Amino acid sequence: MAQREKRSVSLPPELARAVDDAARAEGTTFSAWLAQTAAHRLKLEAGRRALTEWELENGPLTEAELAEGRARARTSLGRAAADPAERKSA
Repeated sequence: MAQREKRSVSLPPELARAVDDAARAEGTTFSAWLAQTAAHRLKLEAGRRALTEWELENGPLTEAELAEGRARARTSLGRAAADPAERKSA
């Protein structure tokens, strides 16, 4: 069994209900849903920091690199390619 550290958190009632609903929909617990969501957020923040560091050393990403990154993200999320109007606003 994974080691856990028990914490107490306070949430607005509407948010707590939304987390309950999301956890139930995924077949998990309130605590597990919060842990998974927090881990995901930390990964996103680490990625943003790494990208910022890379750009400081190598310069900003080109439009082509950004488009490739968006396409890879859509693929990894199982989403369709962006339509031309969506690409212009991105």
